Amino acid sequence: MMFSWCNVQTTDLGGMMRKIQTPGNGHYFNRRSRRTIILIACALLLFVSLLSFENSSALGKTDGNEFVQQTNTVDWKPVEQALGKSGSMQPGDVYKVSLPRSDLKVTAAGVELKPTLALGSWVAFKRMGDMTVVMGDLVLTESEVTPVLSKLQQRGVETTALHNHVLNESPRVMYMHIHAMGDAVTIAKAIHEALALTKTPFAASASTATPEMGIDTKQIDEIMGQSGKVNGGVYQFSIARADEITDMMGDHKMVIPPAMGLAQAINFQPTAAGKAAITGDFVLIAGEVNPVIKALRDNGIEVTALHSHMLTENPRLFFMHFWGNDDSLRLAHGLRAALDNVNVVRK
Repeated sequence: MMFSWCNVQTTDLGGMMRKIQTPGNGHYFNRRSRRTIILIACALLLFVSLLSFENSSALGKTDGNEFVQQTNTVDWKPVEQALGKSGSMQPGDVYKVSLPRSDLKVTAAGVELKPTLALGSWVAFKRMGDMTVVMGDLVLTESEVTPVLSKLQQRGVETTALHNHVLNESPRVMYMHIHAMGDAVTIAKAIHEALALTKTPFAASASTATPEMGIDTKQIDEIMGQSGKVNGGVYQFSIARADEITDMMGDHKMVIPPAMGLAQAINFQPTAAGKAAITGDFVLIAGEVNPVIKALRDNGIEVTALHSHMLTENPRLFFMHFWGNDDSLRLAHGLRAALDNVNVVRK
């Protein structure tokens, strides 16, 4: 395309050249001189265009100001070393690190919460061009909030939300959502420095045999219309929304994968005699909020929090947390009634 432009413009440039005199001698450029100048000009234009293309590709952007999916393999080992904990790859090329607060003994409504029920900090990394986007949710005690927030601010990691998830727990627990974009190792070091001000364990969790759940997980799957999995004595569902969620990263949009905190999280912790404590959050657009509240309350499930986690996502999302402790199948029916009001990926 560039060479075609140069061919079309030769006559015009030639006309211009005829009006230009060489310095000092007053003679006009000859035809060979004009041709040389035209070729040089075309070469410069081609070089500038290629340079612009390379810069755009390096940033992983399209002309529509959207980041595009990067398919290059990323070595996450330096991030693991900087953060102090290893993670695993998740769908959407997300590297996610779980940091369960196994050091905390928290009870809510008489139930001791397992870390995988409601005490799981996590940090997710996704490479976009020559930068990395980082999002996370940090579980903190009240006394840890200010030191962690201050350290993150000093190191350039943003706080996008701070709130509760459950009610009447003891000790009080807060959840801090974070966001950063830049060099992955630098961000991982900053998060490590902040969490070092807490008692968050960095050592790998000891592997244990899968315990007998005491609830009918197969029937729960059938009721929910989804497939769950056992994790740390808790039966978990992670259910993606069916629509595309984007967030602004500087002047550009990025599609946020569900693994970066945008999936419905529904957790069952067995209590006794087929009962379970449930908690988690629904990820909702505005029109889904009150239908989900109604479905939960009609089935005896409490709504414990409603808030945002992000700042510039599109469409606007609301995260609704819930609690119940009852017959696990009855609770599953209530959760399914709520889920039927949400635009999620169906199995």
